Formats: sequence, structure tokens, C-alpha cells
Amino acid sequence: MNDTPSLFDVDDASRPLADRLRPRTLQDVVGQDHLLTADAPIGRMVDAQRLVSMVLWGPPGCGKTTIARLLAEQTDLAFEPLSATFSGVADLRKVFSAAQRRRELGQGTLLFVDEIHRFNRAQQDSFLPYVEDGTIILVGATTENPSFELNGALLSRTQVFVLKRLDDAALETLITRAEDLLSAPLPLTDDARQALVAMADGDGRYLLNMIEQVHGLPAPVDTAVLAAAVQKRAPLYDKAQEGHYNLISALHKAMRGSDPDAALYWLARMLDGGEDPLFIARRITRFATEDIGMADPHAVQQALAAWDVYERLGSPEGELAIAQAVIYLATAPKSIGVYRGFNKARAAAKRTGSLMPPAHILNAPTRLMKDLGYGDGYQYDPDTETGFSGANYFPDTMPRETFYEPTTGGYERAISERLHHWARLRAAPPVPQTPHASDTSSKGPVT
Repeated sequence: MNDTPSLFDVDDASRPLADRLRPRTLQDVVGQDHLLTADAPIGRMVDAQRLVSMVLWGPPGCGKTTIARLLAEQTDLAFEPLSATFSGVADLRKVFSAAQRRRELGQGTLLFVDEIHRFNRAQQDSFLPYVEDGTIILVGATTENPSFELNGALLSRTQVFVLKRLDDAALETLITRAEDLLSAPLPLTDDARQALVAMADGDGRYLLNMIEQVHGLPAPVDTAVLAAAVQKRAPLYDKAQEGHYNLISALHKAMRGSDPDAALYWLARMLDGGEDPLFIARRITRFATEDIGMADPHAVQQALAAWDVYERLGSPEGELAIAQAVIYLATAPKSIGVYRGFNKARAAAKRTGSLMPPAHILNAPTRLMKDLGYGDGYQYDPDTETGFSGANYFPDTMPRETFYEPTTGGYERAISERLHHWARLRAAPPVPQTPHASDTSSKGPVT
């Protein structure tokens, strides 16, 4: 005999299914065993009846509000819910006053703040004395990275617990519970049932809302009927928040790791989430110069070409050019020789200040400058026997430094061999220059 309905309160068919199926104990919450089982962090706190203030960080529909409510119930704390979207300092003062009165009577208070990241710095600071002296147990819920959105002072007084998006097994458990509560299986084909799980995208509340829409439809409901009956959940992607940076980082790392398939996946995820393709074009152009550089000098041309094609064609046709560039960059040889070399050169430039170039490489358009030695002894490299004079081009008082160190991959292998050859020539005794007889053009172009 299935006893699943005993997990829930007396059923009221007029309430939303997500509310009717709200768990009654922490053990009934799906998908968060890493936090809630008896040997997990929150589970141990409940067993000891000693909670600490915490922040629950996770995607929508993963159970943050439910967990907070159950924590209050299972530790005999008064539950005070607030939404940072609709509440201000006046609301907080009322809660703090009520919590102080309860404390005098021997009862604690769990203050649950939904979307706590929406409180400003002053509002977040108002929690501090009440959290410190134990007047309230603060449980904040957020979909945004607490490291970016919450004050350091508040973070230091709370523990951050990361909740996971619900996996397919957890979502299937919710479907089964819904079917038990509704006393009927959903009229879905096997493919449609899998599609329903995929459409939920890890959001349990959204899944239950979709179940309400398909429950009662005439069987069989295949994927086509399902798509017509419910609206696919928009991908969880905020172009201005952490999801934006997480996915572009994933694309960058996949290309750096020479994995074109993973790179295409993250590109598709970003485009599907509504990311501006021009932002992606800019980032892959940066990647071409930063992570490939001279290992494949054509890489930046490929990135720029994709950028140009997208600007000419727009979506969706232009997105294929970006995908082509992503594949090219992911499969190109990698080197950060240019990136590192330029950073070293900039550091040296800041360190050495305003040193003058050596006089022999300065032009001397006036008699005074010639008298001062400008251009004296300059060797025009193409006129030397080897095409390389080995002259010093650093300031006279600055020892020679090596900034650019090419790898042995891709085109940089040839560059590395060339630089080593020139280093050997530079270390060898100087070879006299053979000037062209009274041919001023032999001095090379004036620069």
C-alpha cells in the first residue's frame, strides 16, 4: 500500500499542486540529500536542535523556502517570512521587536528572507546585532552568488549552503508523488514524460505547474501535444548576473582545453539563453589573441571574420560563423607567449621609467642631432651578410631582458628556432657591415 499521501497536509484541491505537495519533513525534500540527511550539515543541526544563521543559495524551484519553513517547524522556532522585494527597514524593525519579545518568553525566531540579495548594504547591516546575540536565526534565500551580493560582515556571520538544481531522478519522484495525490497516472507517452522532465530544467515548482496543465488531458499526450499544451521553461540565464559569467568562462575554458564539442555546447547554451552574439564575438576575439597568439596568427583573423559576418547577417545565419570560429579556436594550437611577454614588457616599462633609446637607433634630421651622435653606428640589418646585425635596441643602461618566450607548438615552433638562431648570432663576434658604395638607400627606410 502506497503511503506517500501521508507526507502531506489534509488535501485541498483548490490549492496549487506545488502547495498541496509541499513536504512535511526535511526527509521528504528531494534532491538535497547532501545537506539534509542525518549525517549532512543541516541534518546534523536539526538533530542537535541547534541551528546557525545561514544562506541557502540555489536555482529557482529547488526547495529553499520549503527547507526554511521545515527548519523552523522541526526546531520549534517561530517562523517569520519576509521577501526582500517587498520589505523595508520598517518591516525588519517589527520582526526584530517581535523576536525580542519572544526571546524574553523563551522562544526563538527563525527569520526567513527570500531574495535576500535584493536588500541594500544598510538593510543587510541591520541584521548583524540580532544575528550576533541570537535574537534571530537568519535564513536567507538567494539565486545569486552570495560572494558578490551580500556584505562581507553578514557573510562572516552565516554559513552558505549550496542547493542543487533538481536532477531527473528528483523530478521523477515529484511526478510520482503528484500522480499518487491525483489518484491517476499522467496521460503521457514515455517520450512525453521524458520531455516534461527536460522542460522543467531542474525547477520542481515549474514541473508541478506543468503537471497541473496536462493532468486531465485526453490520453495519449505525445511530445507534440505536450509542447502545445505547456510553455517550455526559459533557460536559467541572466545576462547581467553570475550565469552570464559562468557560461562565458565555460566556453573560454573549453576552447582553451581544445574541446570543440564542449565549446559548441556552451556556445549554444549562451545563445539559447538570449546572450548577445556580439558579446561572444568580442570574447572569442580576445581568446584568439590571449590563448593562441603567435601559435596560429590566423586565429584572430578567423575570430574577426566571424564578428564581421555576424554583423552583416545577424541571427540566426550569422551565429553559424561564430560557431565556425569557436571550432577553429578550440582546435588551434595554444600559446600565451604573447600575453605573458607583453605583461612582462609592461612591467619593465613601468619599472625603468623614461630611459632614452640608444643613440644609434635615433634618426638625425638636424646637424645638432648628428653632432650628438644620433644614428651614429647604426647598422641596416638587411645589408648585413646574415640579414641580422645583432645590435642592441634596449636603452644603454638597461640590461637585455627576454619577454617573449614562444612555445614549440604550432607556428611558434618556427619562431622559436628563428629566435634561437638570432641569439647565437648575437653572441658571436660582430661581422663588419658591407656598405653599398655611396648608395644612401642602403641605409634603409627612415623610421
